[in-house]
Amino acid sequence: MFRNLFFAAILAALCAGLLTSVLQQVRLTPLILAAETYETTGGHEHTHAEGEAVAPHTHEEDEWMPADGVERTAYTVLANLLLGAGFAFVMAAVSLVFSLPITPGTGLLWGLGGFAAFSLAPALGLPPGLPGMPIAETGARQLWWAFAAVSTGAGFVLIAKLRTWWAAVMAIALIALPHLVGAPQPPIEETGVPAGLAAAFVSAVLFNAAAFWVALGLAYGYFNQRISGGAQ
Repeated sequence: MFRNLFFAAILAALCAGLLTSVLQQVRLTPLILAAETYETTGGHEHTHAEGEAVAPHTHEEDEWMPADGVERTAYTVLANLLLGAGFAFVMAAVSLVFSLPITPGTGLLWGLGGFAAFSLAPALGLPPGLPGMPIAETGARQLWWAFAAVSTGAGFVLIAKLRTWWAAVMAIALIALPHLVGAPQPPIEETGVPAGLAAAFVSAVLFNAAAFWVALGLAYGYFNQRISGGAQ
C-alpha cells in the first residue's frame, strides 16, 4: 500500500509540477520581469505566494541566484516538482489517516480542496506580491499562512468525514478563524508597481495554483487506482 501511494504521489507530482512550470513561464514570469523594472533600490524583501514555487531572485550582491534564462527556468521546474511531491504526500497521508480514498472520481474534489486550503484561503489575507511591493515580516507571514492552510484543511476533512450539521458548523468556524484573527499587514510604503500589474499577478498566481491542484488531485486519483489495480 505504501509503495503504491509513493509511486502515485511521484507521478502526480510530475504531472502537476510540469503543468504549473509551463503556466508560470507563460503567465507569471512576464509579470515578474515587468515588476522588476519598477524596483528602485532593490532593498525590499518580496514574495510571490506562500506555497507557490518560483525561482528565487533577490538583489543582494553577495547572494547567489540562478542566471536568467535556462538556469532560472530549470530551478523553477525543480522547485515545482519538489513542491508537487510534498503536497502529494500530504494528500496521501490525509487520505490514509482519515480513510478518505483518492480516486479518479474524488480527485477533482481533493484538488479543489487543496487549492482552497493552501492557496485561496491564505491569499485572502496575504495576497501574492510582486517584487518591489512591501510585505509583512517573514516569520509572521509564514506562521499565519500555515495557520490558515491547516485550519481550512481541517474544516474540509471534518465535513467530508462526518457530514453532520454540527460538523458543518465547526468546519465553517475553522475556515473563518484565521481571517477573524487577521493576517499580518505590510508596512505602509510607496511602491512603484502599478496597481493593474499587481492585480494581474494575483489573478495569474491563483489561476496557476488552481491548475496545479486540480492536476495534482486528478493525476493522483488516476495513478493511485491504476497502480493499486482498482482496489481501494
